[in-house]
Amino acid sequence: MIKNRREQFPFHLACAALAGVAFLAGCSSTPIVAPKPTGWIKDEVADSYVFAYPLVLMGTARDAAVGTGPGQAPINTVRHGTALPPVGAHNPPTPGIDTLDSTAWLDVGDEPVIVSLPASPGRYVDARALDMWTNVLWSTTDSQGASRAAGIKAQTVAFAKPDWKGDLPKGVKRIDAPTRNVWLDVRIQTNGAHDLTAVRKVQRGIRVAPLSVYTGDASPASVAPRSLSADTGASGSPADQVAALDAKGFFDRVAQLLPDNPPSPADPHALKFLADLGVQPDDPVELPSTATDAIAGGLADGRARVATPPTNMVMGNGWSWFGDGVGNYGPDYALRAYAAYAQPGIGTKDDEVRASVSLDSDGHALNGANRYVMHFAPKQVPPVRGFWSVTAYTKDGALGESAPAYAAVGDKAGVRRNRDGSIDVTVSSVRQRKAANWLPAPRGDFQLVLRLYAPKPEASDGTWAPPAVVRQ
Repeated sequence: MIKNRREQFPFHLACAALAGVAFLAGCSSTPIVAPKPTGWIKDEVADSYVFAYPLVLMGTARDAAVGTGPGQAPINTVRHGTALPPVGAHNPPTPGIDTLDSTAWLDVGDEPVIVSLPASPGRYVDARALDMWTNVLWSTTDSQGASRAAGIKAQTVAFAKPDWKGDLPKGVKRIDAPTRNVWLDVRIQTNGAHDLTAVRKVQRGIRVAPLSVYTGDASPASVAPRSLSADTGASGSPADQVAALDAKGFFDRVAQLLPDNPPSPADPHALKFLADLGVQPDDPVELPSTATDAIAGGLADGRARVATPPTNMVMGNGWSWFGDGVGNYGPDYALRAYAAYAQPGIGTKDDEVRASVSLDSDGHALNGANRYVMHFAPKQVPPVRGFWSVTAYTKDGALGESAPAYAAVGDKAGVRRNRDGSIDVTVSSVRQRKAANWLPAPRGDFQLVLRLYAPKPEASDGTWAPPAVVRQ
């Protein structure tokens, strides 16, 4: 729950102050008004920014992805990734290179939307659906658990408004969606460029359609989402576009998104904070006109808090990752905002664990001019039911100069074990021909990301940690 940190101005002190001024001023007819405190405005702007950041980010990502331009697809239509590494202007930082993604933005405002997934024997598939507050509504782990590590069975689900009443086709599982829009992401394991043809065959079996189209009662038609605002000329990733918004621009987006996407969980206290600031669903936003500095300060504080790892992150040997609360945040707004900022679209602890590190064992920044070794002891190998990989990125999350075919080391990429079952991974920008497992790194400062697909419980409860990165 967001704490109300409004600063109350003592009424009795105000009266005494005004009485003293009146005495000194004699019979002056000009009233003197004490300035009103604005500290509460700064606090509530910051709290509201953290609270609403995931909603604004998802709305911006939706608008960037929905359309008929390059890299876009209409609403209720699947867009298939076709290349590794993924390409496009709207990719998140630290793009994965172990899977091809098929994504769709669903609109369940008028009727349910049906999603069908084909069977994928022998091939890991991870499908998840997020509401507009980044809570995971459904994933393949809900119905099939760890079995998806070896492929999933054919399945069909329907996303519907909670108050929708009607009949679904036989065998279709209903999932209630608290927000009008839902983001679907289907990730299909690939074993490199030679495997892409087989992956694309699985992609072609994915079907998304409104109920009326699915049953044949209507012809396919694209339904445009509500427009958030006029084109501001913003460029870059969705996160960059949100970061570029001033306070009014940010809260305008919040007001426009709220009618179709109420908070989950419902939080009257957080909505009151927004109302205090002049933010009402679907109404023009009028922020307090006499508190410019307080609003600017609150916006800066909110941005800083969103980009700061919360204290309930799991940490070990310099690495940090999300634990049990990820994907289903409840009122943990700090964790929810940071997860949206740092790992857009992250699933639950049963879907994926993604650990990152940017410092070596001595606390120095990782840099491609040096050579490092990660030693996984036999009992420290990443605990997964699926598979794992580690990749090096620039500080900004790009792949750098690494060739895609050699950009990751993992158990699906031919990792070599030592005789005792341990694993040594050598990391550097210069090829290490004698190293059993060489991971190429950018030439400058870089970060490592370790991905665990279908992780075991110890990967998220703090009983396991990746090894330290040791400079040689």
